[in-house]
Amino acid sequence: MQKREEKNIAKNRRALHEYEILETYEAGIVLSGTEVCSLRENNCQLTDCFALIRDGEVWLHNLHISPYSHGNLANPDPDRKRKLLLHRKQIRTLQEAVRERGMALVPLRMYFAQNGLVKVELAVARGKKTYDKRQDMAKRDAKREIERALKTRYR
Repeated sequence: MQKREEKNIAKNRRALHEYEILETYEAGIVLSGTEVCSLRENNCQLTDCFALIRDGEVWLHNLHISPYSHGNLANPDPDRKRKLLLHRKQIRTLQEAVRERGMALVPLRMYFAQNGLVKVELAVARGKKTYDKRQDMAKRDAKREIERALKTRYR
């Protein structure tokens, strides 16, 4: 039996810059048939996406899945709210985490799991201040300079 790897559909790079990631969860997502076909064509945007908990259910807002190119008039609205599938215990822990001030539920990436199901990696995150962002950029630049110096040294 051959192992299939996860295939990334979309990644939210902006979230890693805007938020400090504390904990991640894997969640399923409720989609219609043509949305899955559209995702297979990589027609998805996670940039302004966020999750909210309402009545014990987690909903994903501002996820844009473009209509399927070979679909018909029954294509769903590309910007509709979509339900995330998590265990009740996980939803309760997420709810407790989000109650704290400055915390948010942010999707980091969307991918096809090994069994072909669409999954969303959801993160409990704290918003960064501008000075935190500057510190991260300075650390990244310093690390890049060190790697460059080591690379030239070992040539």
